[in-house]
Amino acid sequence: MQGTKLISNMMVLAALALSNQVFAETSPEAGKIKGDPSKGQQIATQVCAACHNADGNSLIPANPSLAGQHTEYITKQLNDFKSEGGKPAARESAVMSAMVAPLTPEDMKNLAAYYAQQKPKPGAAKDKALAEQGEKVYRGGNLETSVPACAGCHSPNGSGLPPNYPRLAGQHQDYTLTQLRAFRKELRSNDDNQVMHMITTRMSEKEMQAVSEFISGLR
Repeated sequence: MQGTKLISNMMVLAALALSNQVFAETSPEAGKIKGDPSKGQQIATQVCAACHNADGNSLIPANPSLAGQHTEYITKQLNDFKSEGGKPAARESAVMSAMVAPLTPEDMKNLAAYYAQQKPKPGAAKDKALAEQGEKVYRGGNLETSVPACAGCHSPNGSGLPPNYPRLAGQHQDYTLTQLRAFRKELRSNDDNQVMHMITTRMSEKEMQAVSEFISGLR
């Protein structure tokens, strides 16, 4: 059992190290995706506003807020939702797959550019005690179960580290928890090296709830 745990720990650390190395070797401008925000706004207003609100600050807890999110991350997710040549999409969602189907690569860049320029509205945690538990995991991880601190990849203030790690600050608790559960069950696996799957399998349900609650009020 100890040997199995050691190997598992090494796999998580190796995956994290590889992801961090890729980020470290990428300059801030190297992965910068340029798009036309004005064209993106037209698409956002006509196609995306119903679920994500006109300025990307979603009013629906089950739908993510996109305002202030990194252009690279948004573009990747839009591409991952799209099925090409009969192949299944890298990220499954019947709704999103239908939404991105008519979008061109240029449309996706424009949308990303628009949302990245929008000012995210700060959120607030509803359960203070739960959020305090989540803060401990977010900032310090859990050494006993080898869960790394979320802040290591998503930054202490939740602003994320482009191009690989998304902004999390102020994200809806419902949405974040749903994604953590999806990573754990491998219902979502479009992250590099499946690092999130390895991390979430080490987290308890309570830890995922707590971290999601803390993130909702992080600013």
